Amino acid sequence: MLRGGCYCGAIRYEVTGVVTSQSLCHCVQCRRTTGAPCVAWFTAPRERFQLVAGTPASFRSSDHASRGFCAACGTQLTFADDNFPGEIDLTTCSLDNPALVPPGRHIYTHSQLPWLKVADGLPTFKHSSVEG
Repeated sequence: MLRGGCYCGAIRYEVTGVVTSQSLCHCVQCRRTTGAPCVAWFTAPRERFQLVAGTPASFRSSDHASRGFCAACGTQLTFADDNFPGEIDLTTCSLDNPALVPPGRHIYTHSQLPWLKVADGLPTFKHSSVEG
């Protein structure tokens, strides 16, 4: 079981079972909503994700997706894409132990910042790993 939550502790969650799509995302939306050069994410089946404390606020970050965050401290927690209703993406570093879910790829590198030099040997994809 994976456990995580926001910085202030108002929101807590648990994820059971296998997670997938461990990625470092370089898209503009992730950068702008977090203020970071890229964001680590992983995907879990919705039925394996459970809030155990608090309720995230959310906003539509595009015409097909919403992002969940703590209204008290601002920690971004989730990304929900309408095109994949059975899945939820979670910010890896909102886990109590993010080392348990290392990234396996870089995605949306077409918008990667030019001053960020990636030398970790992970595969890179100009768009999502599904789109190539």
